[in-house]
Amino acid sequence: MKRILTILLIGLLLASCKQENRTDFVINGNAEGVYNGIRVYLKNLDEQGREIFLDTAIVMDGKFTLKGSVEEPSIHFISVDGTQGNAILMLENSEIDVEINKQNLLESKISGSESHEGYAAFEEGIKKIREEGREVMKHYRQVKLPEEAAKRDSLSKELEKVSIKLAEHPLNFVKENNDMYFSLNLIGLEANKPKFEVAKFMEAYDNLSSNLKESAKGQEVKKKLDALYEEYQKTAHLEEGKIAPNFEAPTPDGDIISLNDIKGKVTVIDFWAAWCGPCRRENPNVVRIYDMYHDQGLEIIGVSLDGQSRQQDPKKAWLDAIEKDGLKWYQVSHLKYFNDPVARLYNIQSIPATYILDADGKIVAKNLRGKALENKVKELLEKA
Repeated sequence: MKRILTILLIGLLLASCKQENRTDFVINGNAEGVYNGIRVYLKNLDEQGREIFLDTAIVMDGKFTLKGSVEEPSIHFISVDGTQGNAILMLENSEIDVEINKQNLLESKISGSESHEGYAAFEEGIKKIREEGREVMKHYRQVKLPEEAAKRDSLSKELEKVSIKLAEHPLNFVKENNDMYFSLNLIGLEANKPKFEVAKFMEAYDNLSSNLKESAKGQEVKKKLDALYEEYQKTAHLEEGKIAPNFEAPTPDGDIISLNDIKGKVTVIDFWAAWCGPCRRENPNVVRIYDMYHDQGLEIIGVSLDGQSRQQDPKKAWLDAIEKDGLKWYQVSHLKYFNDPVARLYNIQSIPATYILDADGKIVAKNLRGKALENKVKELLEKA
């Protein structure tokens, strides 16, 4: 009986040893074809997306070793001097094998990191979408005859769908894999992109498993999302599909008119200024569009951002530009440059800038110029 208890005790001790979490990582690198003395770097990114170097190694006889520890699985990068790009891996405290592909570091093979399987699955999804796109593009290039225009248009729409699918892949992956560390890291990476749909990713984050959200990385990502969401809220009312906010402003004669007073079947809010060269060069095109479509229901309201300190007489400059450029539509301005209340309401950071509204006053497009503006006005009037 005593011997049995001893065996059981030893078994329990061995089991507990196996379950003990490792506290460090070792990356065993195989860099076949890379010269001796070439340096290899292990990096990650800080909250601002800047590279941080964590370890470096020198290739000798096609081998290198990187060591360290991480608090939890997270995205890291391996670069090699003289080779473009980075190998991407989900780094965790384990023994990891990396086989460097010096022709394309992204194609390097990584094994030994369980959490890296999430990244591999994500990349596989991207590869399938791109293969789909290449197949459609192959057929698209084969369609050349005039009588095949309908087929070409159909393939063009398929290409557009593939492009949308590729853009939506990160968000869809996070939604479908809410218990993977890579999903958490993917949100952090996507948040560094200029066009980041913060509201949708906030929702995806909320659906992550509790252990991910409670982790140090989870808290870091949440902090970043909260900051981005706060900024997003300032301009959320200006998204396409939202009703354009109403405003009141003085005309050159000092009368007050509002956006709601003048809206037509299609309305263009045109932010410009007498001192703005690109605005003045675009004005003849806007005049042409107004002449073509005003009788069909197009209205335009110009909001001038005149009033910069270098203008001796901002109002005179504004009125002279209206007359010289032949602007026949409604004009308003507080003559306060970029501090104009309407410009601030519409988050105008540069001009020329336009908001295009449909018959219901919804924002349907922004910052269209030239032929693109004409096409959108024509399309909306046909629907009205």
